[in-house]
Amino acid sequence: MHTTHTIPLPGRAPLILGQTPLVMGILNVTPDSFSDGGQHNLLDSALAHARQMILEGADIIDVGGESTRPGSEPVGVQEELDRVMPVIDALVADGIGVPLSIDTYKPLVADQAIQAGATIINDVHGLQGAPQMAEVAALHDVPVIAMHWQKDRDTTRPLFDDMQDYFTHSIALAERAGMGRNRLILDPGFGFGKSLAENYQLLAGFLAACPRQFPILIGTSRKSMIGKLLDNTPDQRLAGTIATTVLGYINGGHIFRVHDVRANRDALRVAQATLYGPPAGLQAPPAERG
Repeated sequence: MHTTHTIPLPGRAPLILGQTPLVMGILNVTPDSFSDGGQHNLLDSALAHARQMILEGADIIDVGGESTRPGSEPVGVQEELDRVMPVIDALVADGIGVPLSIDTYKPLVADQAIQAGATIINDVHGLQGAPQMAEVAALHDVPVIAMHWQKDRDTTRPLFDDMQDYFTHSIALAERAGMGRNRLILDPGFGFGKSLAENYQLLAGFLAACPRQFPILIGTSRKSMIGKLLDNTPDQRLAGTIATTVLGYINGGHIFRVHDVRANRDALRVAQATLYGPPAGLQAPPAERG
């Protein structure tokens, strides 16, 4: 079943990962993200969306200022800071009750976001894009979500072998910088440098590709692995996303990064009750007929 992990966070209660899944709400403050670009890139709309996701049950809000969709243009450090910092500052000033993560691969952006109140780094390059990222995390004593993304991967080599080697390198970088092993969360990187078949192979068995002693984040929300299979657009992928979320939980995932918080949280509660039983104290409903 699910492994249990305690992830310390500076200045607040730790993340407890195990049987109870956590939902990470996506807050893209970008004009060009593949699913919701331009919807929340103004401060008022970003804050409203963050508050709505918290009301719907988000355990973490993930703030990102650069799209990683195929064909997206790179964003400079200052532009990314200009996008994310006003949002983080406003959420912290608003007394946000859940942890904030900063979705960036740039050490300076991560450093500034943490100083402003973010307590998690979400790095799509798994600490391997910039050598200073692990040092920033160690300096501030924050956890890192290290995602698998090998742009130049040798596709003749088995995916899971590549992923094991990749994560071994990420772990070594973290330890060399002085990060504790209890501050790493691994993300298999669905949709990043993987074929459609590989994405579903990974969904079925990602624990075989990730070192077992680390918690796992699953990020499949509205992705092309769903769209290509169902021949639909990002706004039509909720049902497919929920299916991947439930499968990801049943197969051992701990945190689920999603656009649609309430629907995924409801699905995860049903999946959790199925694996481990409903919460104690809930009264049995009366007999129902269809």
